[in-house]
Amino acid sequence: MSLPKIKEARELSDAALAEQILAAKRQLMELRLQQATGRMEKPHLFKHAKHRVAQLMTVERERQIAADAEATEKSAAAKEAAGSAPSPEVSQE
Repeated sequence: MSLPKIKEARELSDAALAEQILAAKRQLMELRLQQATGRMEKPHLFKHAKHRVAQLMTVERERQIAADAEATEKSAAAKEAAGSAPSPEVSQE
């Protein structure tokens, strides 16, 4: 079995990504339990599970960074638009 590709993780929706992260973490916990009880038959599955969790969390973080950058750009554009609007002049008579 080869390691999963990150391309597959990037194609998931946000909800599916969160679900996959939980599933991979559960699998990792079950593998740890099997190892602790001596029922571990395929120790290489640890590497696969850890790799998958890392990939999924990387994609999740990439999306968070992109969303933060987009929000920052929007707020900067709004401030710039508000700052360049002509203000009414007040006469001091």
